[in-house]
Amino acid sequence: MQIGKFLGALTLALSLFFLGLQFKGLEIEAAGVRALAISLLTFLYIIRIKNKHSFFLLFLVFFSVSEILNYITWSINLTVTYDVDYSYYIGNTLYIISYLFLIARIVVSMNFKKVFFKFPIQIGLLAILGLFFVYYVSDTTKNELTNNEYYLELLYNAVVMLLMAMALVNYMYRDDKKSMNLLLGTICIMFSEVIQLAYFYIADINLLNVLCSMFLVFAFLFFYLQCRLENREVIDYNHQDVHVES
Repeated sequence: MQIGKFLGALTLALSLFFLGLQFKGLEIEAAGVRALAISLLTFLYIIRIKNKHSFFLLFLVFFSVSEILNYITWSINLTVTYDVDYSYYIGNTLYIISYLFLIARIVVSMNFKKVFFKFPIQIGLLAILGLFFVYYVSDTTKNELTNNEYYLELLYNAVVMLLMAMALVNYMYRDDKKSMNLLLGTICIMFSEVIQLAYFYIADINLLNVLCSMFLVFAFLFFYLQCRLENREVIDYNHQDVHVES
C-alpha cells in the first residue's frame, strides 16, 4: 500500500515536472519525463487496481511503449532510410493500437442491440459529426504529409473520434461516475490530439504544446480515477430486467 501511494505521488510530481519542461520548451527532456510518468502509471495500475481489465492494461502498455519510442527518436538521431521516417509509422501505429484496446475496453460489456434501439438518433448524429471531424481535421495535414502519412493520419483521427463516440454512448447507456470519468478522459485525449495537430501543422506556438500536454495529463488522471470505480447496475425499465455490469 505504501509503495502504491509513493508511486502515485511520484507519478503526479513527474506530470507537473513534465508540464514545466513543456512550458520551458525543453522538448527532449519533457518527452523523457512523459514516457517515465506513463510507464509508472502503468505499473501503478498493475499493483494498485484489484479488478484489472486486460484491454485497459494493453492500452496502457502500448501507449507506454509508443512514448518510450518517441523519446528515443527525440534523443537519438536515427538515420532515415529511403526518405521514409519509420519511427513516425511505428509510433503512430502503436498509438492507434493502444486506442483500439481502449475502445475494446469500453464496448466489450455493452449490449449493442439495446444501445442502438435506445439511442438511434444520437448514434446517427455522432456518426455524421464524426465523419466531418475526421475529414476536416485530417485535411489540415494534407499539404504537409505524403500520401501514406496522410492516410495513416486519417486512420489515427478516425480511431480517436471513434473512441470519444463510444465513450459518450457508454456514458448515455450507464450514466454513472465510472463512465463519466472515462468520457472525460477520452474528451481530453481528443482535445490533446487536435491541439497537437494545430501545433505541428498550423502554428508553432509553445502555448499550444503546453495545452496539448495539460489535456493529456488530465486524460490519464480521469482514466486512473475510473479504474478505481465500479459500474453501477444497468436497469432496463422497458423489459423490467436488471443486470450487473462489472
